Amino acid sequence: MPFIEANGVRIRYRLEGTPGAPVIVFSNSLGTNLSMWDPQVAALRDEFRILRYDTRGHGLSAVPPGPYSQEQLGNDILALLDAVEIRHANFCGLSMGGQAGIWLAANAPDRFARLVLCDTAAHIGNPEIWNARIAAIRAGGMLAIVSAAIERWFTARFIAQSPDVVVWVRQMILETPPQGYIACCEAIRDTDLTEQASRVNAPTLVISGTHDPATPPAQGRLLASTIRGARYFELGASHISNVEAAPQFTSALREFLSGAAVTAG
Repeated sequence: MPFIEANGVRIRYRLEGTPGAPVIVFSNSLGTNLSMWDPQVAALRDEFRILRYDTRGHGLSAVPPGPYSQEQLGNDILALLDAVEIRHANFCGLSMGGQAGIWLAANAPDRFARLVLCDTAAHIGNPEIWNARIAAIRAGGMLAIVSAAIERWFTARFIAQSPDVVVWVRQMILETPPQGYIACCEAIRDTDLTEQASRVNAPTLVISGTHDPATPPAQGRLLASTIRGARYFELGASHISNVEAAPQFTSALREFLSGAAVTAG
């Protein structure tokens, strides 16, 4: 498993797929790691070169002292791209990773061709929600929030029908370093990218889950309306839509990155 020093932080990453093909950078959500994108990598590795990584404080990447900022998280990605000698890429991020995409497209527009922002918003939640979650983790570790996270992330039907997937995702949450999770909570809590979203010029697809309580479809539609020319696509899923509705998510991603019109949503 390769690691690299990027922006002063040791980052775990994977670079795989077809050499010379268009590049996709995948950015994980809060409380997961690079393996959350396994369904998309399996389907797309023959068509794209794929770079994914563990956000600082997550997975096997380093856990520097927090709080973190969206600027730090974005600069980690730019430094990672430089380290693996990728100048130009497409970007797909979910939730926290989607916010990183907004920041990147506004602040490093020459580096990104197309942008896919999934189950995210320019501003997510309110300080009270994040402060309560931070307090719960400080008191009881990741176990204190894992059940509530699963209930937010997936519909009850999916939880009942796909227990093996839920166990896999639950383990990702439990293995997230508490201090890294808290530091990223603080970054999300203190982030409002509304003005930066209005400066995004890259072709953009916003994906929302119909049943997502964390970043509801109304927030996705608002984000799409803020970004000039953005397309909006909705899936019958909750927050981690790339897992719950993996075939439909991957199909929409493939169509958009190929320049084709997304056919539903």
